[in-house]
Amino acid sequence: MMMFVVISVMRPRVIVNCAMSPDGKIAGTDRRQLRISSLEDMDRVRRMRSGCQAILVGAGTILADDPHLSVKGMPYESQPLRVVLDPRGKVPETSLVLDQRARTLMVTNEECVRQYPGAETARLGKGKIDLPALLRLLEERGVSTLLVEGGGETIFSFFQAGMVDLYSVYVGDYIIGGREAPSPVDGDGFRPGEHVPLRLVSVERLGGGVHLTYEVVKDG
Repeated sequence: MMMFVVISVMRPRVIVNCAMSPDGKIAGTDRRQLRISSLEDMDRVRRMRSGCQAILVGAGTILADDPHLSVKGMPYESQPLRVVLDPRGKVPETSLVLDQRARTLMVTNEECVRQYPGAETARLGKGKIDLPALLRLLEERGVSTLLVEGGGETIFSFFQAGMVDLYSVYVGDYIIGGREAPSPVDGDGFRPGEHVPLRLVSVERLGGGVHLTYEVVKDG
């Protein structure tokens, strides 16, 4: 049985954080965000965000939910860098992630000529975004912890590349259902016999749900 492992290299620590229903869904069939987290878990996420130097999402999350990805009450100079993966240049100029609440790095591929007013642009990789190159870039800019918040295909790409160190998931208290509803880790999925090994390190009840923290088992 093949396992995907994380090889230790000089790069930011990568934490994946998400909330899902007990049946493993992060949104409904329309792929729009649902409030799954309790108030207590939302406080936990704010604390987690404030302790990271960068927060990353994919373009699909921006198109579906239009988050601003900033930490309420934190001054501009202390806000985490907002990082958006947009290989096809689909993020609208009116998106909240391009506002002036925090700095933003838009990451696309070498073929995309899109410009993003008010944001810095990095063009990394041909076709698919080069995630190792992105993490090297972030490490050079002083990012020691990167928080990846979605969506499912973006999270899968980080697991597939062997670049996740910690998986943090809140399990809510209601069923969503639907065969087309997205899960925390979407994408193509791993082939039979392949998987990412995890080690459960903490369990915490928060409101009506539970927060689980897993370490990704590393090579050796």
